[in-house]
Amino acid sequence: MERLFSTEKVGGRALYKLQAVTVFAGICLVLCYRATHIPAAGTCRAAWLGMLAAELWFGFYWVITQSVRWHPVRRRTFKDRLAARYGDRLPCVDIFVCTADPHSEPPSLVMATVLSLMAYNYPPEKLNVYLSDDGGSVLTFYALWETSSFAKHWLPFCRRYNIEPRSPAAYFAESEKPNDPRGLEEWSFVKGLYEEMTERIDSAVRSANVPEEIRANHRGFSEWNTGITSKDHQPIVQVLIDGKDRDAVDNEGNVLPTLVYMAREKRPQYHHNFKAGAMNALVELRGFDGVGGPLYIGTGCFHRREILCGRRFTNDYKEEWDRGIKEKIELSINQTEEKAKSLATCIYEHNTQWGNEIGVKYGFPVEDVITGLTIHCRGWKSVCNNPLREAFTGVAPKTLAQTILQHKRWSEGNFSIFLSKYCPFIFGNGNISLQQQMAYSVYGLWAPNSLATLYYVIIPSMGLLKGIPLFPKVMSPWIMPYMYVSVVKNIYSAYEALLYGDTLRGWWNGQRMWMIRRITSYLYGVIDTVRKMLGLSKMAFLVSPKVSDEDELKRYEQEIMEFGTSSPDYVIIATIALLNVVCLVGGLCRIFTSGRNMTLNGFFLQVVLCGLLVIINVPIYEAMFLRKDRGRIPFSVTLTSVGFVMLALSVPLF
Repeated sequence: MERLFSTEKVGGRALYKLQAVTVFAGICLVLCYRATHIPAAGTCRAAWLGMLAAELWFGFYWVITQSVRWHPVRRRTFKDRLAARYGDRLPCVDIFVCTADPHSEPPSLVMATVLSLMAYNYPPEKLNVYLSDDGGSVLTFYALWETSSFAKHWLPFCRRYNIEPRSPAAYFAESEKPNDPRGLEEWSFVKGLYEEMTERIDSAVRSANVPEEIRANHRGFSEWNTGITSKDHQPIVQVLIDGKDRDAVDNEGNVLPTLVYMAREKRPQYHHNFKAGAMNALVELRGFDGVGGPLYIGTGCFHRREILCGRRFTNDYKEEWDRGIKEKIELSINQTEEKAKSLATCIYEHNTQWGNEIGVKYGFPVEDVITGLTIHCRGWKSVCNNPLREAFTGVAPKTLAQTILQHKRWSEGNFSIFLSKYCPFIFGNGNISLQQQMAYSVYGLWAPNSLATLYYVIIPSMGLLKGIPLFPKVMSPWIMPYMYVSVVKNIYSAYEALLYGDTLRGWWNGQRMWMIRRITSYLYGVIDTVRKMLGLSKMAFLVSPKVSDEDELKRYEQEIMEFGTSSPDYVIIATIALLNVVCLVGGLCRIFTSGRNMTLNGFFLQVVLCGLLVIINVPIYEAMFLRKDRGRIPFSVTLTSVGFVMLALSVPLF
C-alpha cells in the first residue's frame, strides 16, 4: 500500500554541522579562558565571575537548541493517494475556534476565520465548526448568526472560482476585480454582502448592543435576556447550522457544514481554567456528537480524537474513522442543545479526569505545550506538514506592547512547566527521547535567558566606562574564540534567514526584537514564576489584543516601532539604550584622553559590544528624542530612564 506522505531529510546539513562543531569548540575555549583568568580578589572578581556565569548559560542554552536543528526533516503529502485509498470514507473533522473578548478580538475578524474554515475543500457533511466564546458575549453570537447567513453565498462562490485564500477579509484585500463581466458581477455582489455584514457587526460592537429587531430573528438571543456578564452566566449552546438537516443548504442546494456557538458556564465561585477550560468544553461537546514530532503550540494543527480522550498509543492501534457513527442517536436541535449544555457547566468536570488525563491539561498559562508533552509521553508522535501554500495564517501582534504581553505569558508558562513535576527531563524521562526532552526545554528556558542577557548588556558597558577590562586584549590569542563564535554564529543566522526568504533588514530587526523580548517579557516571566511559586501571586491569563488603531497600523506598515504609553517595559528598554550610549561615549573619551594608562587594546571587544548595542537601539533613541508622533516614547519614560542610568552609574563594580 502506498504511503500517504513521505519523510525526507533536509539537504545541506554538512555546512551547518561544521559550523555547529566549530562554534561548540569556540564556546569551550571561551569558557576555558574565563575560568583560567579569574582576577585576584579586589580587582572586580565578582564582575568577572558574573561574566563566567552568563557565558556558561549561553553555552548551555546553545547546546539545548541544537536538539531541534541537528536532524531536520520535511514531509511531502500525496492527496491523490488519500482519495484513492478512502474515497468518500473520509473521517469527520471538528474545527475549534476560540475567542474571549469582542473588543480585543474583533468579531468581524473572528468571523473571517470561521468562514475560511467552513469553505475548506472537504465534504461539508463531515465538517463541523465550533466557536467557543469564553466571554459569553451576545455580540459574538450575533456575528456568528450573521456569518451563518453569509456562508450560503460565500461557500458556493469559493467552489465556483476556486478562491484562495478563503478568508473573505484576506481575499477581498488582496484580489483584483475579475475581467470577466459575469465574474465581476458576482464578485462585486459577494463583496458587497461581506462589507455590509462586516459593517453591521462592527456597528453592533461599537454600540455594544444588538438591536431588538435583530434579536427577534433567532431564539438564541433569548439567552442574554437575564443580564448575564462575561464572568457569570449559564452554559449557552446554539446550533446555527445543522449539517444533518436537509434544509441546511447554500444558495446552490449544497449541504453546509455544521456551525455551533458555545459559551461554557461561568460562575464567580468556580475556577474556569482560562483557555484550557474553554478547549475542554469544546472537546466534551464534540465527544457527545459522536523528535517524536513538533510541539503542540495551540493552533494550526489537527488531533486524533482518541489522543484528546487520554488514550495511550499501542502498536496494535488502528484508527476507526466511522466509530460512533453507526450508534449515533438522532436528536432534534433543541434536544441536542439542551444535552450539550450539561457538558458545558461548571460542575461537569468535578471529580473527573478532565484537565488531567483527558482533554487539555490545566494549571499552566501555556496549556498547549503541557498538553502536547503529555500526549508525546503517552507514545504518540506528531508530524509537521509545511505545504507550499500556507495551510494556516494568523494575526501577529502589531505593536511592541502586544508582543511583550504575548511573550510574557508564553515565557512564564513554559518556565512554570520546566520548574514543575512536568519538567521534560523528569516527566519525559523514559517516555520520550533525550533529544525531544531538550527540544521542549528550548521553550521552557526562554525566561531565564533574561538574566544572562541583562548582565551582558549592562556590565561590559559599565566596565568600559569605568576602565575595567572584561575580555581578552586584541593581541591575545584568546580573543579569537570570542570573535569566531560571535561572527560565525551571526553570519550563519543571517544566511539561514536569507535562505528562507527573509531580508537582511528583517534579520536585523529580528535581532533587535530578540534582545527586547529577553530584557522585558522573559524577565517578567522569571519574576512572575518565582512570585507564583512563593504564593505571592496567582496564575492569570491576559488576552493579547488583535486590534490596533489606524495610526498604529500605519506605523506598523512603515516598520516604525510603537510605544506611546508610559509602560514599565519601555522604562527598561530606554534605560538599557541610554546606559549603553553613555558608556560608549564616556568609555571612548576615557580611552583617547588617558594616554598609556588605558588603551583600546584592552577594551576592543567591550567597545564593539557596546557599539552594537547602541546601533541596535537606534529606533529607541529616535522614539525618545526625534519622533513627534503619538507612538513616540513619552517624556516621563525618558526622564525616569535617565534617573535609572544615573543610579546605575553610581554603583561600583566589584
